[in-house]
Amino acid sequence: MNKIKLLGLALLTAAVSFTSCSDYLDVQLEDQLTIEKVFSKRASTLSYLAHIYSYLPYEAEYQGTNSTEEVFPGGDGAVVPMSDEAMFSTYQWSTYLNFRTGDWGPTTPYFNIWKYQYTGIEQAGIFMDNVDKCPDLTDEEKKQMKAEARLIRVYSYFQLFRRYGPVYIWGDKRSDATIKPEEIDRHTVDQNVDFMISELDKAIADLPLTLADTKTFAGRATKGAAMATKARILLYAASPLFNGCDLYKGQLINRWGDYLFPQTPDPQKWEKAAQAAKDVIDLGLYKLYTDDTETDPMMHNIASYQGVQFKEWNSEIIWGYWPRYQDRYYYIACFNRHFAMPPLITKMGCGQYCPSLKLVDSYPMAETGRYPINPVTDLGYDSEGMPIVDPLSGYQKDGFEDGWEHPIEGPKFGAIKAHKSCIGRDARYYASVFANGFKFINDFIDGGNTEVYFQTGGNSPLRNGDCVKVGYFWRRFIPTDIDYEHGNWGTYFWFYYRLAEIYLDYAEACNEKPNRDAQEALTYVNKVRERVGLNTLQEAYPEYNFLSDQNALRQMIRKERMVELAFEGHRYYDARRWMIAEKEFTGPNWTLNLLATNYESSYSRTTKVWAGSDNLFQAKHYFFPINQIQLSEMKNITQNYGW
Repeated sequence: MNKIKLLGLALLTAAVSFTSCSDYLDVQLEDQLTIEKVFSKRASTLSYLAHIYSYLPYEAEYQGTNSTEEVFPGGDGAVVPMSDEAMFSTYQWSTYLNFRTGDWGPTTPYFNIWKYQYTGIEQAGIFMDNVDKCPDLTDEEKKQMKAEARLIRVYSYFQLFRRYGPVYIWGDKRSDATIKPEEIDRHTVDQNVDFMISELDKAIADLPLTLADTKTFAGRATKGAAMATKARILLYAASPLFNGCDLYKGQLINRWGDYLFPQTPDPQKWEKAAQAAKDVIDLGLYKLYTDDTETDPMMHNIASYQGVQFKEWNSEIIWGYWPRYQDRYYYIACFNRHFAMPPLITKMGCGQYCPSLKLVDSYPMAETGRYPINPVTDLGYDSEGMPIVDPLSGYQKDGFEDGWEHPIEGPKFGAIKAHKSCIGRDARYYASVFANGFKFINDFIDGGNTEVYFQTGGNSPLRNGDCVKVGYFWRRFIPTDIDYEHGNWGTYFWFYYRLAEIYLDYAEACNEKPNRDAQEALTYVNKVRERVGLNTLQEAYPEYNFLSDQNALRQMIRKERMVELAFEGHRYYDARRWMIAEKEFTGPNWTLNLLATNYESSYSRTTKVWAGSDNLFQAKHYFFPINQIQLSEMKNITQNYGW
């Protein structure tokens, strides 16, 4: 019998071993007295609950998990560089690159979260079975803590569901229920969703609306967290990938004779998704964060968007987290900041975290509110990698302007010579994107506050070492008032759900449901735009009648999600659930021409900077394959399509 320790003594004194099926489904406690002792005291029971929270994914950790899960267990941030919104400037230790180029399969060890999440599922179940034994907790506390564990268990199932498709539902079975490995197979999409929603409804009933002590317990689950989880799951369940798509018709039958995926679409699932999102909104507990310190309109809009991340536990956050261990604190705060600063200009900068040119091109124009590429006609790019521009947008893809002041740095640090594509953009562009030729501002940099040039021969040039290969890096993580140069990385806050996502979820569902409510959809997507100073979609695109043109509104909502939720881990899953990833994730790696030896020439585009293979996404890539490790354990489990 192969036994593997599950819980570290730092969190819990109970020793746990694995045996039988899959090592992590059938969990046996080595010493029943030990587990009884754990749940005999308030402090150790709370420690166990904290351990359950540790299985929540680290969505801000863009490196993700390695093959042995030693670095970032549960990390899900690597879906950002797997998608078309990012293009990180590194080839080393970048296992997500295999997933961009299609070079992966059932034996690929990276990002296999199956065992980790099922371990979390079982640990949550053990907690739920035993918390009532604690004499030091009130009945109300026990009920709340059980609901927290129930929510976290659902979130682990959802992590598996959105990566692998429907999975095996372990439910409330414990180690006294013998499961033979050859009997394990996956339950259907509808069975997965029905289980998760029923569990969430139980959690919603018992979780508090707010936390009595937010300073001590910030990050613990509330009713809103469970309701937001329900809204996201139902949105996925209604989306084409999970809801009767042609790709899975006649495919993937489990050992009980059930099709894993619905064979016909059910439009009513959009009604459920819309209602779940509206229920979160109707709580009235959350509002879009807006800055109350900046008087300049553009700076107000920039600060409002930046503040969602920089202002911890602000009014927009439904559920968030701090790094839960000291090493995670280092990885998140340090990595996400020194990987998003220019090399050579800053002592600690690596310049690796970069947006794709597609994302850079997606930000609307501030004056017109139009996207540079019209999302409805979507003419895309020409043979030189340049966007085929909507002439009504106001975007200029050629030329430079002397004496331009960046809205953040310009008033204090002076004008620069800027490429015209960088001028007049949405506030979120300036909050998020640092372009070649911009000034990097930090008062702690020796001789800092200088223009940064990424082209060959510049002061932060293309080279064999750390460098920016795209021509832009991601600045949204970087407050300007922290002394990074001397190891002060500041605090780092992240969120699982925020209100802007719920607004966009609701808008999408309202546009797609059978009883289509385009006006409601417009109302809520416009709330997101108006927070950053953009005019409404109706004002920006008067040529479309969004009340009658469902596809036009659909494309606008999808583009708005890409911009508003950039680098938050949504784009990879959105493109998959809409079944557009084969188109969007396939193609060459375009960058600015940083091989050029002067600034002006660098703003042409090339595929020669990036040395790796082109990107490839095929139909089989919509879901991860069940890994060979699991196939060896559960020999009759149904493999995903194409693998």
